[in-house]
Amino acid sequence: MVRIITDSAADFEPFELDKLGISCIPLTVIFDEQEYQENSDLSKKKFYDLLLASGNPPKTAQASPQILMDLFEEAHAQGDEAIYICLSSALSGTYQSAVMTKNLLGYDSCHVFDSRNATGGQRMILEQAAKLRDAGKSASEIIAELEQLRSRVVLYACMDTLEYLYKGGRISHTTYKLGTLANIKPIINVDAQGRVEVPAKAMGMRKGMDFLCKRPGIQKPDVAYPLYVMYTNNRSVGEQLAKHLSSAGWEVPDDRIIQVGAAIGSHIGPDACGLVYIAE
Repeated sequence: MVRIITDSAADFEPFELDKLGISCIPLTVIFDEQEYQENSDLSKKKFYDLLLASGNPPKTAQASPQILMDLFEEAHAQGDEAIYICLSSALSGTYQSAVMTKNLLGYDSCHVFDSRNATGGQRMILEQAAKLRDAGKSASEIIAELEQLRSRVVLYACMDTLEYLYKGGRISHTTYKLGTLANIKPIINVDAQGRVEVPAKAMGMRKGMDFLCKRPGIQKPDVAYPLYVMYTNNRSVGEQLAKHLSSAGWEVPDDRIIQVGAAIGSHIGPDACGLVYIAE
């Protein structure tokens, strides 16, 4: 049997994890001095309620090493192969921690796979892994296919505010003030190494959505895979982007509009939207 494990940065809802047969390790989110475990005692709704109410941005931390150890030990003891598909190593130390845990246990049939992505991109890789597992593929066969798929993930998003980049120390006070006055909306994407970049800026959310809607025409989606719309806190923004994509010829059903959780939401703030798909 192949066990598939991930962390909460993949932004599945708990019922979706149950349906897919995927184990999930919660990431830690810290508001002031209070620690929460995402998807355990911190739902996405509660996270955004706290984010909007707090004067300071939260901190995010790696998953509990003990939870990771327990999952690996259980799979190892039962003679299962395991694949842990984690948040990009360029964004978190979770990958390195998992490799250390695997080596400590001498668990040679455990594969730690760097998604080089997050949120919807990580989710798409996991969905394919579950599909391959259900088709009877071995862990090494699944990993080989995921390595080919990983480089084809396209993820772009438009942020509604510069506040969280400023509070997180990523831009200066002057840039924050001028950008806010000019109604600048940063466009972010995840590059091939799993790093977050800012390839463009839009004057207003409408132009930001226009930029996003042009991406499928530049990097064409593989129709064998779904196209997801992502949003932070405000579903109506995601629905608006889905409507624009529909006008451009790319249909997005309601169940493919997904909410971004704490791992990325902590850094980009509310009212953002994005899209993710597998390119041809």
